[in-house]
Amino acid sequence: MAADHYEVLGVERDASADEIKKAYRRLARELHPDVNPSPEAAERFKLVTHAYDVLSDPRQREQYDLGPQAGPFGGGAQGFGGFEDIFSTFFGGGGSSRGPKSRRERGQDALLRVEIDLADVIFGAHRDLEVDTAVLCERCQGSCCEPGTHPVTCDICHGTGSIQRSVRSLLGNVMTSSPCGTCRGYGTVIATPCVTCQGQGRVRARKTIPVDIPAGVDTGLRLQLPGHGEVGPAGGPNGDLYLEIKVKHDDVFSRDGDDLLATLEVSMADAILGTSTTFQALDGPVDVELHAGTQSAEILTVKNRGITRLRGNGRGDLRIGIQVVTPTKLGRGERELIERFAKQYKGDKPRLSQFQQGLFAKIRDRFLNL
Repeated sequence: MAADHYEVLGVERDASADEIKKAYRRLARELHPDVNPSPEAAERFKLVTHAYDVLSDPRQREQYDLGPQAGPFGGGAQGFGGFEDIFSTFFGGGGSSRGPKSRRERGQDALLRVEIDLADVIFGAHRDLEVDTAVLCERCQGSCCEPGTHPVTCDICHGTGSIQRSVRSLLGNVMTSSPCGTCRGYGTVIATPCVTCQGQGRVRARKTIPVDIPAGVDTGLRLQLPGHGEVGPAGGPNGDLYLEIKVKHDDVFSRDGDDLLATLEVSMADAILGTSTTFQALDGPVDVELHAGTQSAEILTVKNRGITRLRGNGRGDLRIGIQVVTPTKLGRGERELIERFAKQYKGDKPRLSQFQQGLFAKIRDRFLNL
């Protein structure tokens, strides 16, 4: 039983043209042979492509939706363009040839994974990528022939690209059509192939592609570079190049949407008395003021020092979680000072306080960066 096209794309039967296109693009990025080379993905990719070809064409989609009710051929004779196309469907060809196929085909898309630093995400970055791809053959310029020669008409199919035969059937004598085995359906034969590309019109080569990576990208995002994929056979149009971004781990800063998160360790004395300090952020120095009595898990927010927004204006914030560091090793004189301070300071003894869900969430998500 043939798979349902709507189920293959994962959309409802009343899905709009845009929803069908988005579903196809999502599945194509997941199942394309350049991304997923498994045989199962290749079969699914064929099903997805065929389903999209049918559902993206209003006339074909209407005939598909009508189903068997439209006639014995799932859409009526008019869905096949007349009886000639009906015979073509069942016997491989109609009474006349549809013409030879072109040697020129669109090149395949390519996928590259690019690693960038977190600092590059703030303002964007430029990269010169070295790629191994198919490029136009300079000797024949995509003609597939040695310079000064041209393809010649196939003397078997006489340029039609197909061979017609009369076959007896229940419906009488029917003309069938199949691709010509000599020219492989092209209608012409390359008698003198180009010695550089062996008649392909393209060769493998390394080339440099300059890329401007926009600010605000994140791991998993894919950038499309139209026309930077492989050149097609016989000098056909280039495919597209997709760049999948991976942002490297940073030991000091982490990301939360368009905000940057960091932890600032503060001595017990500075937390008690308050202080000012300067530290180096990803895009330059940052000045912060700590008030007297600063507590662990407090959050300092520095406006507009986060990530530049990918789609929009401005930047996120830099949020700094405070961690008050309690000394674990004290000299004799230091211990005496602390003991003297403890005797003079009339603070509360350790006790359980009211449970605060928000405080624990703040510590976990903002301070510990989990």
